[in-house]
Amino acid sequence: FSALLIGLLVACGPSVTLTKTWTDPSLNGDTKPFNKVLVIAQLKDDSTRRIAEDKIVASSPRGNFIQSYNYLKPSEKEEKLVISELTNDGIDGIILMRLTDVEKSTSYVPGTTYYGGWGYRGGFYGGYGYGYGSPGYYQEDKTYYVEANIYDVKTNKLLWTGTLSTVNPSKLDTTLDAIIATIKTELNNKGLIKKEEVTKK
Repeated sequence: FSALLIGLLVACGPSVTLTKTWTDPSLNGDTKPFNKVLVIAQLKDDSTRRIAEDKIVASSPRGNFIQSYNYLKPSEKEEKLVISELTNDGIDGIILMRLTDVEKSTSYVPGTTYYGGWGYRGGFYGGYGYGYGSPGYYQEDKTYYVEANIYDVKTNKLLWTGTLSTVNPSKLDTTLDAIIATIKTELNNKGLIKKEEVTKK
């Protein structure tokens, strides 16, 4: 039973919660979706960054998302020049993801007890049985917070920002998939990307 329960929990994937969001008041029903989007993932290391950017790019059926590690040059420091280059290349939106905090906490997981017996036959012995289960224990939880920001390149303006949290993620791929799906659903609801962008290939 325990093995089955663990298998079901893993199959459900990591739980990602959108804890808070802010949207620029200028966004409305007339907002045009981005044509081309630069994806920047400032995560814990370069390999994780590349994995995250590749996943977001691969999730776009239109093929209009671009990885920053293939585009931005470390030598480019002048913001105006970078924005000018982005505009010339037709990039009108930026998705910036970054890991902002890892919060540790301790929680108590209560034990479980199951009782078995022979049924009630009257008297003390008739109701006597036995118990089995597992003891309670303390566990350390890690909550990861990821901030996602959406910018308009032309105005260099923040249009949407949200903070996502996930507790004790066990697999990078499935956690990133859940985070990306949550972000893209929000962008679709705000009209910043087209509906088909929410669907994976």
